[in-house]
Amino acid sequence: MNEPTGHVPVSCPACSPDTPTVHEVLSPGGQTTVRCTECNHVHKTRIEEERTVERDVIVSQDGESFHTHVDAPASETIAVGEEFIVDTDEVLMTVRITDLELGEERKNRAPAEDVDTIWTRAVDNVSVSITINPLDGRHDDSRSIDALVPGDYEFTVGATEELGDEEFTVKSIKLREDAVGYDFDQLDLGGDSAVAKDIQRVYADDESSSAWSAW
Repeated sequence: MNEPTGHVPVSCPACSPDTPTVHEVLSPGGQTTVRCTECNHVHKTRIEEERTVERDVIVSQDGESFHTHVDAPASETIAVGEEFIVDTDEVLMTVRITDLELGEERKNRAPAEDVDTIWTRAVDNVSVSITINPLDGRHDDSRSIDALVPGDYEFTVGATEELGDEEFTVKSIKLREDAVGYDFDQLDLGGDSAVAKDIQRVYADDESSSAWSAW
């Protein structure tokens, strides 16, 4: 177990006996010597290190997946929809939890120590499916494209987007099942917006000035 270093939150017998304050670690050990950053009082205290567990993580990205692992506080409750950073020798990215595997069960929320595998998808950069309809309303000539954009890129109903050679006006937005913070799973009103990592599909009207062939 690693000894505490740097700064830790503990109560100070001189200025804050009931509420933790930030202390500088002067000498780690069973009885750690610390100095209160509020009043500079030096005293000894016992700092309990929280037990961590290593858990398997499956990351999905652009139709492919890879396996890694993460250390998490054993007692921490994790849930579908939450995001965390995967930091390994091979990759550094933000991912969102899509499922939790506990033996033969799948759950939306559980303590980290009960989870065997955390299923996730990368949300730093995401591919958004966009259905573009011609302005004359002929749905037989609709086409679908995939736009690679930052996960926090915002699409707004009623707004006109220019992505590469494409120009289109957003009509509605279908949200992913793991999207949180929205009142509905489909956004249709002008001004409604969502970030790319929350979007399953965008429906739009073609605003391109040139003719397009079907993809």
